[in-house]
Amino acid sequence: MTTHAPPGPHIEVRDLRRSYGSGTTAFEAVRGIDLVVEPGTVVALLGTNGAGKTSALEVVEGLAPPTAGEVRVLGLDPVADRAEVRRRTGVLLQTSGFPADLTVGETLAMWAATMTVPRPVADALADLDLADRVDVRVRSLSGGELRRLDLACTLLGEPEVVLLDEPTTGLDPESRRRVWDLVARLRGRGCSVLLTTHHLEEAETLADRVAIMHAGRIVREGTPAELGADLPATIRFEGTPAELPGLPDPAALPAAVRVTTEHGSTTVESTDLQVTLTALLAAAAEGGVRLEGLDARSATLESVFLAIASGAHSDDRALEGADR
Repeated sequence: MTTHAPPGPHIEVRDLRRSYGSGTTAFEAVRGIDLVVEPGTVVALLGTNGAGKTSALEVVEGLAPPTAGEVRVLGLDPVADRAEVRRRTGVLLQTSGFPADLTVGETLAMWAATMTVPRPVADALADLDLADRVDVRVRSLSGGELRRLDLACTLLGEPEVVLLDEPTTGLDPESRRRVWDLVARLRGRGCSVLLTTHHLEEAETLADRVAIMHAGRIVREGTPAELGADLPATIRFEGTPAELPGLPDPAALPAAVRVTTEHGSTTVESTDLQVTLTALLAAAAEGGVRLEGLDARSATLESVFLAIASGAHSDDRALEGADR
């Protein structure tokens, strides 16, 4: 794919604000966010309920102007230069509006006719596993098949920038993995991808960088590993300390910061997963204890997201305090 974007980010958002209404009833949904998406990268925009991510994405898509701030897509204004930006971007909205009486093949052919240089319809069908549904009418598609048709249309124009709003909603695990592979291929050929998702595993798997919105602002941003670096790792095993007399008190393990028991299992939170896990396994071996259901992992993106959603993260608390 040949790109014609100027050097620099494919998407650049600076101090973006978006408000609804006016005067005393105005509501500011997006409150001054910055976001950069470089060529050949995937950025996931996550958010708690009502965080403002859809309001921000609509501005990037050119569907609405910003109240304040600046947005550039391929160096262009997505509202003022909408015709040029739209030609070079692929946009997947949360819901589609395809004519119900058209077949899958007819829908893609109609979509391709609106484009300057579309890719072959057969290739799009194959990429989204729709080749055997080419003669099926849209009204007869399942929710997952309809979502895959959405994606096929989104990618027909060989876009340089791809904006995906909840791309795997309604897909089964196999279809979801296929979409993940497709996104990875887009990145590999130099596309930039900005996506929103409620599947945190999806963001963790696909994204080079993750931005998490809360109350209209981006409160955490970085690689998935960076975001979890300041949260404790967890070690879980079946049984409680009282039920495992050969095991020492888990709270006494090195680097352990918190121990909880729930539903017959024990969770140890640690600031150094390797140190705590090594000590735990050594103690279990010495005491002749077998740790059933043992699971050890670093902090996940889910941990970060839940910390922000609950207001437990220090950055989030500081943000909210500044707004009072």
